[in-house]
Amino acid sequence: MTKYLDLLVSLNPWWREESFETGIIRKKYFEKIRKYLDTEEILVLNGVRRSGKTTLIFQIIEELITNRGVNPKKILFINCDEPALSNIENPLETLIDTFRKEVYPDSDVWLILDEIQNIEGWERLVKSWYDKKQFRIIISGSSSYLLDSKLSVLISGRYLPVSVFPLDFSEYLHFKGFIPPEDAVGLSAAKYEIMTLLKDYLKSGGFPQVALQDDDDLKKDYLKVYYDSIVYRDIVRIQHIRNQKALSSLLAYFFSNFTSVYSYKNLSDIFGLDYATIREYIHFAEMAKILFEIKYFSYSLKTQERNQKKIYCIDNGLRNSVSFVFSKDEGKLAENLVYIELIRRGYSPYYWKKSGSEKEVDFVIKNRDNSLTAINVTYSDNINKREKEGLLEFSNEFSQAKDLILLTRDTTGDNEDTGIRMIPMWKWLLETQ
Repeated sequence: MTKYLDLLVSLNPWWREESFETGIIRKKYFEKIRKYLDTEEILVLNGVRRSGKTTLIFQIIEELITNRGVNPKKILFINCDEPALSNIENPLETLIDTFRKEVYPDSDVWLILDEIQNIEGWERLVKSWYDKKQFRIIISGSSSYLLDSKLSVLISGRYLPVSVFPLDFSEYLHFKGFIPPEDAVGLSAAKYEIMTLLKDYLKSGGFPQVALQDDDDLKKDYLKVYYDSIVYRDIVRIQHIRNQKALSSLLAYFFSNFTSVYSYKNLSDIFGLDYATIREYIHFAEMAKILFEIKYFSYSLKTQERNQKKIYCIDNGLRNSVSFVFSKDEGKLAENLVYIELIRRGYSPYYWKKSGSEKEVDFVIKNRDNSLTAINVTYSDNINKREKEGLLEFSNEFSQAKDLILLTRDTTGDNEDTGIRMIPMWKWLLETQ
């Protein structure tokens, strides 16, 4: 019992009124979380490993103690990634039993479980605690299985999810100590400083701890460790991958060829894997939230499936840490950045290409009113006519296309004849959604 209590005490410094690190507040997430804390539902933080979920949890704990007057001993935090848990039989039940016997016996407890996907059978435990109203429950995890697993069926309608991403550009600026002016004149005056920071963001990505570093070698070291940890803990270990060499090769290919089209046949020829295995490995990478496959835009599901797919990565810095970087990659990095921003804003993008031509659209968005938005990313002020031609061709083929956007480095302007809006990427990234 003593060793279990010692473990809990080390994980919960607020019981001893000790200070603990809460990091930089990310307002967009924290304001939503504060509202959710007023409900009785299970709060679920989900996102790629190292995106800042644990820091948000510590900010929640500080909020509960400092602003809501919760007794610190009513807050039980368990890091399910803690190596010591692997040596405990039925770790959650054992630690909670120790807590109730040694720290706080009643039920009005905030139970906070970090990286819960590491505990086998956690779904039914959470369901049982919720049904019995034993605890106020907050859980986090680094895999989409957190919500795509049995839990979503068991507690349908009883949880509130918060998807946590690496820093968006406005958050990145905040972490760098730069607050963008809100007025148009001030924003224009700060343009060159913002664009300089965007260049670094484009290359280094938005993992919070990485953004706080100034040394490029240290950033890369952090990102390599993140990559290895994600692949092993959230793919190999959870999915029981036996052919780790094949998985590693496929992931390396995707990270090197991000934003590119591919077919399962082509991948099968390259790696000697059957279609089912390739689909499975891609699915596992998506579950770990490091890669995302997007489909060809068509109103026909059969046409979507028949066409090639494209792949994107959760973070440019993560991609650059495990792949060779070339100057020509800047356009791909910009495109990848836009994709991540689109899914962060809640969209599910497609791509489109005119059959038998080079005319294409990087991203097609279905809007709530069934209209379509088409976006091309050039990240240049020397704009190739192909970028505009692709948007216009798409507009000609689909009458639902109401918004045509061309994201540039710093060129702006609306063309009334074509309907194309040119927006500097830095401005688009800072738009309030």
